Amino acid sequence: MSSEFVLTIAERGVYIILLISGPILLLALAVGLLVSIFQATTQIQEQTLAFIPKIIAVLVGIVFFGPWMLTHMIEFTVDLYQNLNQFTGS
Repeated sequence: MSSEFVLTIAERGVYIILLISGPILLLALAVGLLVSIFQATTQIQEQTLAFIPKIIAVLVGIVFFGPWMLTHMIEFTVDLYQNLNQFTGS
């Protein structure tokens, strides 16, 4: 197994991780920004106010994006297992 092959597998793994976590992170970022704007306009200085909407938004995002995320993870894992003989060199 060459170093280019290992780097290709690692690159695909990092790409899949970014692809899967991206929508959830963007959703949490958007909700956090909206809550911050709301806090700034109303001058509410409660630090814990930002956590509950973010948690709810991430859970809703997992419900909606979960099947898509799981499909991508399964495809990547199946591809790794199907090409296991290339990794071992036998």
